[in-house]
Amino acid sequence: MRRKKRIMVCVTQQKSCERLIKKGADLCRSEHDELYVVHVVKENWKYFGKLHEADALEYLFDISKTYGAFLSVIKAIDIETTLAQFISDHKIEEVVMGESLEQTAQQNMIHRLTENTNEEVHVTIVPVDVNVQELELAYH
Repeated sequence: MRRKKRIMVCVTQQKSCERLIKKGADLCRSEHDELYVVHVVKENWKYFGKLHEADALEYLFDISKTYGAFLSVIKAIDIETTLAQFISDHKIEEVVMGESLEQTAQQNMIHRLTENTNEEVHVTIVPVDVNVQELELAYH
């Protein structure tokens, strides 16, 4: 029996996060693999910025459910540390993140997360200009 793979998809409040979840689902090798969708928001901030909270949460829940993913929405003081702890606690092997457009490593969430995690994980970066339709063509 093959060991199950654990994949974490990091999402923000943007509705374009479906492309990231789709990529995470594509990385699953079998029905036994586990897909986690994680959104961490800083304490004292709204969960989904300008979007209506209930609508955004329902959208994220529905899209996660569509791809068979577990959804975690977490409030924390330190986003990178919280994501790194999630990786450790859930024995995550692969992390899917959207491409960062930040100019410096200090501003780049991908860089900050990889610097904060002690676990060996593979990071898959989904380019900004890739949409769900293109992912379907590229990976099927």
